[in-house]
Amino acid sequence: MSYLVTHPGDVALRLAQHVELTLSALAIALLIATPLGVLAARNGRVKQLVLAVFGTIYTLPSLAVLALLVPILGLGFGTALVALVAYAQMMLVRSIAVAFEGVPQPLRDAALGLGMTPLQAFWRVELPQAFPIVLGGIRIATVSLIAIANLAAWIGAGGLGVLLFAGIERQDNQKIVLGAVLSALLALGVNFALEALERSARRRAGLA
Repeated sequence: MSYLVTHPGDVALRLAQHVELTLSALAIALLIATPLGVLAARNGRVKQLVLAVFGTIYTLPSLAVLALLVPILGLGFGTALVALVAYAQMMLVRSIAVAFEGVPQPLRDAALGLGMTPLQAFWRVELPQAFPIVLGGIRIATVSLIAIANLAAWIGAGGLGVLLFAGIERQDNQKIVLGAVLSALLALGVNFALEALERSARRRAGLA
């Protein structure tokens, strides 16, 4: 860990890049996955098609996807972002679809019966009930993105993977261990925080 002591600025930069890439990918992925997941919950054929497409993408090796994207998009942050957004879709769309499918139909009917519009019923009844399961999907997706983001360094997108790849190239075990430990701690910390939020959301929704 002496590299951390001698180069704290570089380590902080790599950690910040890793967090930025992960959060950016998660935010964009949620913007895409949320309407797709809700639509999939409403329509079985759409669900089957969407999950088949994203399931195929998810089975592809991460390095292979990055290698395929580089000739099209070039090296750097943007290419890594596209790959991470694509990988997150399977976990997010599936969890969102399952979450909204699990909302009891009588709750929807009661909300409409009280005079709510479909949009009001969605925001005030369906979303609070589905949110704990959605959070679970977000947690799994975020932890996975943190892990996959290490490969972003291979195409010049920065992150903690820079330490890992530099350590492997130069046979520097300190960099390898430091990069691996920081990546693991980041994933564990995010998992713990989102798990706590998930439990709290379940209690508020009466699902605990």
